[in-house]
Amino acid sequence: MTMRNTLMASDFEAGNDDPTTRGFIATWPNAEIRDETGRMVWTMAGYEFLEDERPAPTVHAGLWAQARRNMTHGLFEVTQRIYQVRGFDLANMTLVEGDRGVIIIDPLTCAETAAAALKLYREQRGDRPVTAVIYSHSHVDHFGGVRGVIDEQEAIRRGVPIIAPAGFLWHTVAENMIAGNAMSRRSQFQFGQTLKRGVCAQVDCGLGKNLPHGTVTLIPPTRTIEKERESHVIDGIEIVFALAPESEAPSEMFFFFPQLRALNLAELGQHTMHNLCPLRGAQVRDARLWSRYLDEALHEFAPHSDVVFAQHNWPTWGQETLTRFIAQQRDLYKYVHDQTVRLMNKGQTAVEIAEELRLPPELVDVTHAQGYYGTLVHNVKAVVQHYLGWYDGNPSRLHALPPVEAGTRYVAYMGGAAAMLERAQADFERGEHRWVAEVTSHLVFAEPGNLAARALCAAALEQLGFAAESATWRNAYLLAARELRSGVPAAKRRSMSYDLLKAVPMEMFLDCLAIRLVAERASGHALSLAWHIVDAGEHWTLTLGNAALTYRRSSLDSKADATIAVSRNRLASLLAHEDGIAAAIASGIEAGDVAVGGDVSQVRALLSMLDEFEPMFNIVEP
Repeated sequence: MTMRNTLMASDFEAGNDDPTTRGFIATWPNAEIRDETGRMVWTMAGYEFLEDERPAPTVHAGLWAQARRNMTHGLFEVTQRIYQVRGFDLANMTLVEGDRGVIIIDPLTCAETAAAALKLYREQRGDRPVTAVIYSHSHVDHFGGVRGVIDEQEAIRRGVPIIAPAGFLWHTVAENMIAGNAMSRRSQFQFGQTLKRGVCAQVDCGLGKNLPHGTVTLIPPTRTIEKERESHVIDGIEIVFALAPESEAPSEMFFFFPQLRALNLAELGQHTMHNLCPLRGAQVRDARLWSRYLDEALHEFAPHSDVVFAQHNWPTWGQETLTRFIAQQRDLYKYVHDQTVRLMNKGQTAVEIAEELRLPPELVDVTHAQGYYGTLVHNVKAVVQHYLGWYDGNPSRLHALPPVEAGTRYVAYMGGAAAMLERAQADFERGEHRWVAEVTSHLVFAEPGNLAARALCAAALEQLGFAAESATWRNAYLLAARELRSGVPAAKRRSMSYDLLKAVPMEMFLDCLAIRLVAERASGHALSLAWHIVDAGEHWTLTLGNAALTYRRSSLDSKADATIAVSRNRLASLLAHEDGIAAAIASGIEAGDVAVGGDVSQVRALLSMLDEFEPMFNIVEP
């Protein structure tokens, strides 16, 4: 992208007090980013309908306003020496100018968007070398583009530190590895990245516009922050690192810049209510701790700050304004936690609390407390899940029937499909869309080929999507409606990026074998395999017995039925195989990249017992 194709601040009206555009320097038309083959990785094209200030009747007015706020993109000055590239990815990339170069905080989701963000910065601020990379937390949109800003060998050669919070590497791969297949499918409903853009389709994600489609990378940290507070001078800039584990991510930290009077809250304080458990699934986040970390930021750092900013959305300037912002964000999560727990201890269930609880009058009109991303309803349920788990205490739901069997009986109790549809249609016309979606879903699971049922369920879900304040709820409703109407499209099996797979600890790899074991195939078999990771010098023994796989670190076990020797890098490349883990190991054996000693038939026997996960499993139908 050349300078003449760059839009400058002078191209727009000056004197705007809008915080979403304050400090704007330059951008590219539509923030368009392509990979080396010309494939589109990211673009803001398609969102032109949001230029209209008036909300479309098919979009919640609050969400429309948030979607418009998230339209701003380009390079922005936050304060002296601190810049951000926003709207080039779901997340923001922060750039801090040091004495010798530039410190990068969170290099976005993929290499292509990160490289574009750095290029835009350098076009305007000069070709400063990268002197440090900081990962604020263990979510992919905050580290996945690292190879777009620096090469690993260059980082080693120049001594560029890659800094992350304690536990970062483990949690990074854990979230993508064990439950990754299910999480990947469910994330389609959360982010709506397979939906078209438009007033009847995807408009936003709450935290930003959407996810890019590029190359996810990872360079392992060379320095981790282990203490609650650590102060380091990096390229002449003092940074106070503050750990915030088990908040928005299991491994997370935020930062204070004393010289620059600036506070970066990472993902603890955004211009929306966040998730305590995202729709894609994750470990439930601790709202009590989240609030506590914000309280620490409020009292330790806010009095010495002139701006607070984060790795999504836009900054907040001014002592009084930023103090109020942090206090309101703190109280939002504490309110959700405390009031949910209070009602929980009075015997109310998650569903009952979620239906009753409302924001307090002090927060009801505060824009950044609204549910454009997370929502009060599902955050309440997350708090209950954190303390009590899935069971609501009513034994009638202790062992409820599965959806198909329950659906068949509901249909019969309601007098059959025709009678059920007639009543549901009447309820739909009265605007009772929540009830119609619930009722017709039973019919879809009882009779998945009933086109009338699918159509009415889709129509009800669509109306719920049009009314949803939360972008993630809207995306989920609208994708569900599309799949009821058009079916589930085929897709290749999910594979993690090579960089992430290289970072997978051996115990996590062996867990991934264990969770694929088909019990019916394994029952009655017993065997043991010794794994030797040749470049790491690691030895592990994997044992099959009682239809379960267990493992332990060991010396090279000569008593095992067979021995498997492979390098960590080769194992990572095999795991990226589109045909699955079993096929990958088998092909490695055939190619000689995986050396087997002892009884190779035992290795093949184990591989034949492993399951493979289909990426596009059904969700809204059996």
